[in-house]
Amino acid sequence: MASKLVQLKSKAAQASQLVAKHGGSYYRQLLEQNKQYIQDPPTAEKCNLLSKQLLYTRLASIPGRYEAFWKELDSAKKLWKNRKELKVEDAGIAALFGLECFAWFCAGEIVGRGFTFTGYYV
Repeated sequence: MASKLVQLKSKAAQASQLVAKHGGSYYRQLLEQNKQYIQDPPTAEKCNLLSKQLLYTRLASIPGRYEAFWKELDSAKKLWKNRKELKVEDAGIAALFGLECFAWFCAGEIVGRGFTFTGYYV
């Protein structure tokens, strides 16, 4: 256990040296590449305005997303009614989608427990 702690400390020291050496240039490069997204002047009032714009834009998009949801649900109902005419390829795609959803659920559970598989910290 102590050897792992020493190893972790050395890795953390290497990472902090790398950040100290290249962090400033990376930060400046990142800002230069994305300067079209930076609001000038960068004030708290501007941040409040942008957050309100985001909130109300998201609220305005709800009716469109609501309609898209019901269209998607209607097409799923139609597929279920005509399931006897369902091709093997379509059933395979649906099975893969269900498997992918289950895998994302399992990954989320593992992440939520702090990347442990048993739920206990080792």
